[in-house]
Amino acid sequence: MDAWTGHDVPTLEGKAPLPRLYDSARREIAETAPGSTATMYVCGITPYDATHLGHAATMITFDLVNRAWRDAGLDVNYVQNVTDIDDPLLERAIRDGEDWVVLAMRETALFREDMEALRIIPPAHYVGAVESIPAIVEHVRELLDSGAAYTLDDGTGDVYYSVAAAPRFGYESNLARDEMITLSRERGGDPDREGKRDPLDPLLWRGARDGEPAWDGGGLGPGRPGWHIECTTIALGRLGETIDVQGGGNDLLYPHHECSAAHAETLTGRAPFASHYVHAGMIGLDGEKMSKSKGNLVFVSRLRGDGVDPMAVRLGLLADHYRGDREWTDEVLKTGEERLARWRSAAAAPAGPSGEGLVAAVREALTSDLDSPAALAVVDAWAEAALSGVGDDDQAPVLMARTVDALLGVRL
Repeated sequence: MDAWTGHDVPTLEGKAPLPRLYDSARREIAETAPGSTATMYVCGITPYDATHLGHAATMITFDLVNRAWRDAGLDVNYVQNVTDIDDPLLERAIRDGEDWVVLAMRETALFREDMEALRIIPPAHYVGAVESIPAIVEHVRELLDSGAAYTLDDGTGDVYYSVAAAPRFGYESNLARDEMITLSRERGGDPDREGKRDPLDPLLWRGARDGEPAWDGGGLGPGRPGWHIECTTIALGRLGETIDVQGGGNDLLYPHHECSAAHAETLTGRAPFASHYVHAGMIGLDGEKMSKSKGNLVFVSRLRGDGVDPMAVRLGLLADHYRGDREWTDEVLKTGEERLARWRSAAAAPAGPSGEGLVAAVREALTSDLDSPAALAVVDAWAEAALSGVGDDDQAPVLMARTVDALLGVRL
């Protein structure tokens, strides 16, 4: 599957320190320590609807990680998936009387357009679940052969992973068992299903059902993959047995990231799967989390269609720290638009304060767990000074524009 078109990312003089990021498993901020190539896997969309601001905020978060690593002199191998077969996609297609393949292709194409407009650096590998099914089948068979998985004795052909095969299960999310059962019930799991060895055991392979698409599962029988094993397979195949960052929204911490990491660790015998498990906060509207069930989604494509500059959207989402749940309001967008206009005016000023000082201060903010509010405040202060005629560095405005493009992804 093809990703979106990339753009040239300016390079800056010098080298930034490696970013320090909050790790959900350790519950602390720690320095990332990749080799010469940093590896990152970020969970992508299930393409049953257009890109909303929650998606955008998550992708911008990990775009900052990508940019910070590049600024530290590293190559980055970034992988993102597309869950182009899953229950929500099929349910939406049935609701709208549409072919699920057509729906997935259309919404994936729209997502690409939105990511390009927001200047998200594209992943090196953009991989769909459907194209990964042969590899997923092999991994499910490995888990069965090792005793880490089992087939339900009810004639469905459904295969489950046994959490008993993961002695540290729960280390990533740090949740109590009753909390995990509750979240599993809310987030696509089936803890109440009869015949499972443990309520927390996640689905690996769903046997074929009438009216549903199915693929050859070899010895598994026809069916389709579970959600968590999809990401495990794609990450292991493109990044190796351990990775530097596994990322996504904080609603993926459990069960999705917990289960996908457990699958990987059982398959490889190596733990932890990721050095950092990094999670972005949710975006709310009028005091509630944006969700399809509430019908309160704000779509990036709709904002673009209304003539909103994607860079103002990006600035609006950068105005608060990535780990916190935050609100999207008309005022947030207005502030983003005003900031963008002010920065563009400052970039066109004849001179300004030291450009080197600006670069150092923005780098310092972003390497401290992606402190984008602090980075924006640094640029705001520089812009105010430049527009007030302070400073005589005639190269500073150009360097300011390159800095916010390279590190914040905002093109002036």
